[in-house]
Amino acid sequence: MTISTIQLLLVADLVADLPVAVRLQRLVGSLRAHFGCGAVALLKLEQDHLRPVAVDGLASDALGRRFVIKDHPRLGAILQRRGVTCFHHDSVLPDPYDGLIAERAGEPMAVHDCMGMALDVEGERWGVITLDALEVGAFGAQAQSDMAELACAVEAAVRVTRLEAEIRSLRLSGGALPAGAPEQREDSEILGQSEAITHLLHELQVVADSELPVLLLGETGVGKELFAHRLHRLSRRAGKPLVHVNCAALPESLAESELFGHARGAFSGAVNDRPGRFEAAEGGTLFLDEVGELPLSIQAKLLRTLQNGEIQRLGADRPRRVNVRLIAATNRSLREHVRDGSFRADLYHRLSVYPIPIPPLRERGNDVLLLAGRFLELNRARLGLRSLRLSAAAEEALRLYRWPGNVRELEHVISRAALKAVSRGADRRDIVTLEADMLDLDAQEMVENAIVASVNQSGGASSVSRSVARLHEVVEDSQRQAIREALECHEGNWAAAARALGLDASNLHKLARRLGLKT
Repeated sequence: MTISTIQLLLVADLVADLPVAVRLQRLVGSLRAHFGCGAVALLKLEQDHLRPVAVDGLASDALGRRFVIKDHPRLGAILQRRGVTCFHHDSVLPDPYDGLIAERAGEPMAVHDCMGMALDVEGERWGVITLDALEVGAFGAQAQSDMAELACAVEAAVRVTRLEAEIRSLRLSGGALPAGAPEQREDSEILGQSEAITHLLHELQVVADSELPVLLLGETGVGKELFAHRLHRLSRRAGKPLVHVNCAALPESLAESELFGHARGAFSGAVNDRPGRFEAAEGGTLFLDEVGELPLSIQAKLLRTLQNGEIQRLGADRPRRVNVRLIAATNRSLREHVRDGSFRADLYHRLSVYPIPIPPLRERGNDVLLLAGRFLELNRARLGLRSLRLSAAAEEALRLYRWPGNVRELEHVISRAALKAVSRGADRRDIVTLEADMLDLDAQEMVENAIVASVNQSGGASSVSRSVARLHEVVEDSQRQAIREALECHEGNWAAAARALGLDASNLHKLARRLGLKT
């Protein structure tokens, strides 16, 4: 592909009516085809880190990673310079994509070249474009010249994408951005590209501009607080406070004072007037997390506030007007609590004017890998590792597991596995790969999910049998490897190996016999 051809393709995409993600993906794909390199990544600068917005040739979890600039000197150098920056195979600076090139995932890449360029939009540094190759000398003088010539087209694509995002925000906010609101970003802390999460984020964008109370419904660990923050950030109240109240942590004796405040002398120890959380959220948003835990006595007072916009401090004579939008969240079925009398029906109807169910992680497809990428990079930095990634078997295990604890459980699983890898003697200077056995996931549950997935995809018994057999083999191979490593580390001492693996000694002996490691 000649330089003029790729320029024409990029210009054609600029005028075409394409979704943002598609335009940027076509951009990095065209660049990779032209330069014939291993991977291309477009990263946006956000505060102290770079966020991948489009990648081609990198591992599945790359889009979920956040590259903190101080931890990645190559990216920092590209950001600080104008024009094209090259790092050849003998550079002493670590490459942020070591072990992440899909073509050679998990292999140390001591010999490869890297080229990058900072991107500016309207006079401000927007981010960077990076290209990685597996061959020495891939980015010579001609490649650098081509990259410099393509700079304008790449920056134009980024500029068009930014304008489209601003226009979308203006339309959704009725033609004007909220006064005092921070600049709207294309993303938030919420990671995901699945249909379920894309639909949810669009729904949040629409309802955020209203003043309706919102009830977030979802299992433990799905990230209800993050969605509440996004609602507030996209609303007209974004310039005012968002006050978070964990209702489950409020003792009944203090709940009224915490929410509505108290007057001096209202009870023993009340030596001063004290405003409550409603007054702290004046003009902004009050987020009542686990609202189903509120005592009935407090539910009545909350209902009164929602009905007339007034609160009354404990021990005070006069009510006070408040201007607060309410967002509530629960992992329980409030309908059932209404039926059993532990939650007021009238309050339930007031809170659930606009209920929003948040999908569990098991319904979000490959989003689990994006989220895993985020946690992998966090743990890589925390543990001082050169690179931290998942094996193919580990990725499959993450996809098949049902995640009863959702995103929070995934975070703990990745953190625990990373620590386990280091404790087993992983060299921090190497590419550390997390295998399936390190994740400590329920193998039986994964087998059941494999059966369901196979039935849904093919409807054939033979496909089900093959999937189950393949998964059993992966799990058992990982278990054998873990046991052998533990025994080797502890010089054949089964009791010590069991302790290292977190197993009871008798259970380890049984497992070893089943796997054919012991007669």
